[in-house]
Amino acid sequence: MAGSASSPPPVFDDAQGSVSRPLPPEYAIDPKGAVTLRICFNWSCASRQTVTFTPKDMALLKRHLAQCPGTSVYDRLQHVRIGIWQMELLAQKHQPLLANDLAINDSEAEVEGRMDCVDNASNTMTYLHILRDIGELAGWTVSSPKVRGFFDITAVHWTAVIIDTDSGSPWSVDSWYRPNGHLPMVMPLSSWSDKKKGWEPPFERLNATPHSIDELCDTPPLDRLGPAAFSLR
Repeated sequence: MAGSASSPPPVFDDAQGSVSRPLPPEYAIDPKGAVTLRICFNWSCASRQTVTFTPKDMALLKRHLAQCPGTSVYDRLQHVRIGIWQMELLAQKHQPLLANDLAINDSEAEVEGRMDCVDNASNTMTYLHILRDIGELAGWTVSSPKVRGFFDITAVHWTAVIIDTDSGSPWSVDSWYRPNGHLPMVMPLSSWSDKKKGWEPPFERLNATPHSIDELCDTPPLDRLGPAAFSLR
């Protein structure tokens, strides 16, 4: 259930136990700017926890996002990547176990805080809805998560999805390929469905991991703070 600034905080789903598909977003935005949300971890949302991003947390998020104000598709995708990266770091601040997550599901079967594609898609969808509601998803609408390889238990994979409001084209926002607290991978949903890799041509520039946001976005802010203002590493 999506929250809003005027609605009371919902009773979040804190049940334990794995699920087979991403959970719908659950969050509430306080009039003073705090955001309370449910996060998933330990593979397939086996563990669920409610955390609260403070108004100070959200102000810092907006400060980072302001460093990428461009309106091209490239810059808007980087704006989304920055938002997901920052919200993953905020979740990790309030639940330190998430720092144990590794890229993909590599050697983490017994690790507390691990996340698979169901966890990542669930959390990324929540973050996208929050970005939309705080006015930081210009040019995009949030779609439902999509799956590939659904009937192959060894290959099934979920992703969050956004749609470009200008072209109507859907894009994958996939956090599973990198550890929690890193920039997600983005590419056209059709390419994601074809199992293309975000770090290979022609998508490697879209999914760059430079040293600073200054290097990530084509259009700099009017009040540029310098190339090392916000480190990505």
